[in-house]
Amino acid sequence: MIGIRPEPWTHDGHGVHALASRPQQPQGPALLLVHGFGASTDHWRFNIPVLSERHEIHALDLLGFGRSAKPSGLSYGGALWRDQLVAYVRERIGRPTVLVGNSLGGFAALAAGAALGSEAAGVVLINAAGPFSDEQAEPKGWGAITKRTIGGALLRSPLLQRLLFENMRRPAVIRRTLNQVYIDRSNVDDELVEAIRRPSLDPGAFGVFRTVFDIPRGQPLDELFAELQAPLLLLWGIRDPWINAAGRRAAFQRHAPAGTKEVVLDAGHCPHDEVPEQVNAALLDWLASLPAA
Repeated sequence: MIGIRPEPWTHDGHGVHALASRPQQPQGPALLLVHGFGASTDHWRFNIPVLSERHEIHALDLLGFGRSAKPSGLSYGGALWRDQLVAYVRERIGRPTVLVGNSLGGFAALAAGAALGSEAAGVVLINAAGPFSDEQAEPKGWGAITKRTIGGALLRSPLLQRLLFENMRRPAVIRRTLNQVYIDRSNVDDELVEAIRRPSLDPGAFGVFRTVFDIPRGQPLDELFAELQAPLLLLWGIRDPWINAAGRRAAFQRHAPAGTKEVVLDAGHCPHDEVPEQVNAALLDWLASLPAA
């Protein structure tokens, strides 16, 4: 990408792929962009060039994804990625930062923003993942218990996991999945498919994939909202087929802090890549309204 360069970093001894761009006269807070599950810094391809014209921009690959290390034995989940983001802000940025995250990266960005306290200048959630407290109750009844037990046993089968992994990293399957979650498929191109396929070829990729079935659900979103001190922006691809976006938006509205701003877009699960012009404009408008700006 023009104007942004790699700045490798390590977290707890593990290599992390990170990018940074610093304009000569940056405006407002720095931004840290956090990708979703299976993605990487490449997923911000249409955002970084525009946002970096005004702001200091950073992006990184979460451990287990993209070009970052994929070591075995790590407890992959929200706590690991939260701590990775907090450490990056403190060690590499060193000033108030807005954390922007999509999907799983949204949950990690919110958790890190809450942990950073006044060091977080804001949090932006783009179709964020994560449970609310009232969604964590265990299913009841013999039918639910049986389904949970048998289904869990099947998904923990190494053979089945390997078959799923090999199928999911086929280019045709990646493209088909992307076509399901992008309403406008114009940007579902070879570059995007390869950006998702390439990390799956790393030696540790299957080991990371296997942990997906045991990733802890993490701290509930409503608890994180209660801890968050920074301004919050919710960006919705309201036609997201992976989540009930309208219903999820209503849950966010019940729990989000007062003063939270929302922007609703006619897009799917990854609006930052599907309709980047609209997301960039919404981000820049919101950033200009922050007190730090």
